[in-house]
Amino acid sequence: MDGPDGGEAAQPQPLEWRFAQVFGERAAGEDVQEVDIISAIEFDRSGDHLATGDKGGRVVLFERTDARDQNGSRRELERQDVPITRHLEFRYKTEFQSHEPEFDYLKSLEIEEKINKIKWCQTANNALSLLSTNDKTIKYWKVQEKKVKRVSVMNLDTSQSVGSSSAVSAGTSSSKAPLPNGGCSEKFNCPNNDLSFPPGGYASLRLPVVTSLEANPVARCRRVYAHAHDYHINSISNNSDGETFISADDLRINLWNLEINSQSFNIVDVKPSNMEDLTEVITCAEFHPTHCNTLAYSSSKGSIRLIDLRQSALCDNHSKIFEEHEAPGSRSFFTEIIASISDIKFSRDGRYILGRDYMTLKLWDLNMDSGPVSTFQVHEHLRPKLCDLYENDSIFDKFECCLSGDGLRVATGSYGNMFRVFGCTPGSMEATTLEASRNPMRRQVANPTRPTRTLASFTCGVRRGGENAGADANGNSFDFSTKLLHLAWHPTENSIACAAANSLYMYYA
Repeated sequence: MDGPDGGEAAQPQPLEWRFAQVFGERAAGEDVQEVDIISAIEFDRSGDHLATGDKGGRVVLFERTDARDQNGSRRELERQDVPITRHLEFRYKTEFQSHEPEFDYLKSLEIEEKINKIKWCQTANNALSLLSTNDKTIKYWKVQEKKVKRVSVMNLDTSQSVGSSSAVSAGTSSSKAPLPNGGCSEKFNCPNNDLSFPPGGYASLRLPVVTSLEANPVARCRRVYAHAHDYHINSISNNSDGETFISADDLRINLWNLEINSQSFNIVDVKPSNMEDLTEVITCAEFHPTHCNTLAYSSSKGSIRLIDLRQSALCDNHSKIFEEHEAPGSRSFFTEIIASISDIKFSRDGRYILGRDYMTLKLWDLNMDSGPVSTFQVHEHLRPKLCDLYENDSIFDKFECCLSGDGLRVATGSYGNMFRVFGCTPGSMEATTLEASRNPMRRQVANPTRPTRTLASFTCGVRRGGENAGADANGNSFDFSTKLLHLAWHPTENSIACAAANSLYMYYA
């Protein structure tokens, strides 16, 4: 990155991260229910709303409450050079049950209600729209403010009447039911002269009053996109045209129109004619943020393919492939497993694409497929523990990744409920480790030095291969059951939302 005078641009200062707020934090010793564990996080394009999904099939929405005053929005205040000291704040808005557990009787297969992905759609008529999916079914939800009406004043107060005469004559039988207008129900066989109507009528007789309470958000399922995937859906992504989206499973990517749920178009199919010849599966798919004809998908072999929908109806051939070949002699039993890419994200401007495999983050320039522009070692100190990670299935954990809105930093999660933030500008030395807690800097270690293109030896203060391998900066053994898989970066500000079990933590810098 060059400056105006042709020299290297000044490096941005490393960010100092602070705890902002937490939702659903556990008390000490409190057990977490499996259905409450967060499985998806997503900001909308404006950053004013945040959605989370959990293993119980619920979607919870949060809305931003800070930086709103009579002068306008936070961005307007910044343009006016008005100092702003408050950080991002969100509050609970609403929640709804998106998916229920199902059973496929034809395949004798249980379908979990767990929310795999959430994607926001374009907002229209002050209504929030989003897509959510479990393993098999995608749903299109619309959340809108609705005023609830109720009758607040009844039409009669029997304690008030004109005159001193009684509403009911003394001879009225207890088995006869008077009506508010002085009459009587026919089913009780009341004689016409049993009840006397007060002279002047009832002063309190009036029409019921219907009042509107405060507007409450109401979620309504607009469409259900089902029966299009034989394998588990791992990702969905909205197109920039606002009309279409894709859904991907292990072997196929389908293209949908938001308005049509009865059919989809298969645009990528990697299923071989003989399943014994299967060598890789699709792990994630993402539309380009601005080019509606371009999308990328990653594979279990560690490659990212860029495809152009204008080339053909079935995109068997990619326009570009981004993959880094392993060094000769470095292959091991775990090589293919840890090479599998669990998540990909385009930068906001669409120039870069970020991929997360088990051990590293790789940042690719779409104009340069010879190699990544930066590689970040997330937990290299776990390499001696790969056998243990394989035994307890942790090696198959799917960590997500994200980029800042300005494209200067990337972030991803790790074990011990920690996440890492790296500077990705050329020459940047920024590499911060934080723990998902009220004191996120508790386990932070000194930023290690690294070359411009790669972070080759970020060991989190632990000796590689030594007796403390697999321990954190304080020497405590890692608990591989605590992991930070899901996180999202605010689209315009330096704020990160991340999930640790059932708790949603938010940080700002």
